[in-house]
Amino acid sequence: MSERTTERVEHLDVVIVGAGLSGIGAAYRLRTEHPDRSYAVLEARERLGGTWDLFRYPGIRSDSDMFTLGYPFKPWRDAQSIADGPSILRYITETATENGIDRHIRYGTKVVAAEWDSAAARWTLTLEHRDGGRAELTCGFLYSCSGYYDYDRGHAPEFPGIDDFAGRVVHPQFWPEDLDYTGARVVVIGSGATAVTLVPAMAERAERVTMLQRSPTWISAVPGRDKVADRLRALLPPRLAHRVIRTKNILFGIGFYQYCRRRPEAARKLLTGLTTRILKDERLVAEHFTPDYDPWDQRLCAVPNADFFKAMRKGRAEVVTDHIETFVPEGIRLTSGRVLEADVVVTATGLRLLAFGGIDLTVDGEPVRLNERFVWQGTMLTGVPNFAVCIGYTNASWTLRADLTSRLVCKVLSYMDRNGVAAVAPHADGPLAERPLLDLASGYIQRSIGDFPRQGDRHPWRVRQNYLLDVATTLRTDLGRTLRPHPGAECAKPALSGRAALNTP
Repeated sequence: MSERTTERVEHLDVVIVGAGLSGIGAAYRLRTEHPDRSYAVLEARERLGGTWDLFRYPGIRSDSDMFTLGYPFKPWRDAQSIADGPSILRYITETATENGIDRHIRYGTKVVAAEWDSAAARWTLTLEHRDGGRAELTCGFLYSCSGYYDYDRGHAPEFPGIDDFAGRVVHPQFWPEDLDYTGARVVVIGSGATAVTLVPAMAERAERVTMLQRSPTWISAVPGRDKVADRLRALLPPRLAHRVIRTKNILFGIGFYQYCRRRPEAARKLLTGLTTRILKDERLVAEHFTPDYDPWDQRLCAVPNADFFKAMRKGRAEVVTDHIETFVPEGIRLTSGRVLEADVVVTATGLRLLAFGGIDLTVDGEPVRLNERFVWQGTMLTGVPNFAVCIGYTNASWTLRADLTSRLVCKVLSYMDRNGVAAVAPHADGPLAERPLLDLASGYIQRSIGDFPRQGDRHPWRVRQNYLLDVATTLRTDLGRTLRPHPGAECAKPALSGRAALNTP
């Protein structure tokens, strides 16, 4: 007999991969809607929090308001609407502890492979531990909440002459604890959300901070504190206030996004006008803050309380729009001939995408090629049974979509129970026209989106990026139209373990 058939392997009803914002939210939905199902949250790192524990660079913060980035079931109580990383991490930790989810998290456990066996109607997971050891675990349903970027590697372009640089080069994804930039000349390469966060934070201690960008990005000042939310929280009970504020912010966010997409010229004029009012320099805005692309072709960068622009007005920071020719010992020489002198260079050059934690999926021995699959309801993949992924919005708070996805997963589990089947998978009801899963022009997406599943051209195969449409339809969808029992699963009724059990497959 094979080693797998003779060993006693732990079996769980559901495995959630990732103990970040999405994974903790998924565990909450599962334990409240399916309390009899056994589950575990497998986390590759040694702490929960995901993004909000990994990234520790100066000023780390959300670029969405916490009334929509937070959970609908746990009111955000802090004063700041745009919150710093430690506050968000504390919020996630409180949620896990208050609901007993922390007792179900297994740290230092990375899922490297998942093999579906139709005859047994279960996944066999290959787990890799921090010490290099490996183990197996089986589950009836696998839910990936590990996001879509690589935690182990950031995007690191090859810069000519970088070995000649006499200073220090750091990447925000792996911020060194011993870095002291007090009084230093700092150059931040990049112009995305990370860069515009780093610049004002580092400017408080550095001699000067220069943001070096190849081309401008749309940057908008937003209030760090929501005064309307403050008034509502003073008048209403916490949960009611949270719902009202959340609804207000959802409607504003969707309205502004639609305005930008439908009236791009007016949106350009609005954004450049607001920035000009702050910087009081039309030439500066035209040169460094007026992109060639339209607002929301790429994600908009939000700067709370205009801190980025205020650092520029105080003379502590500047923006340079140019290209790198080469690093030199004293800094960076640009194609214009100018040399940016630097003691520290921060390469805020973006993320590397990695689909669903890089899990190697197979179904009945056949490898799953993700880019040949379509996403159903933004949640499951065609032909892949009992497997779901959590993908948030790119034009709104991640958690708005993530929570809908977790509720849909619970609905799918209920559907399987009612129909007495052990496995289901989505099947298209006709040919589908392919579209990229994430339809943004951002460089970090365009570099790797070809490795991801596709979306189709109609519901339920479209990833619509519209919370109002999704919240109105996702949980009301007729699952039987496009969700089919997986071959071999019709006669295998799901068995709930109710607890972690040891079974012999």
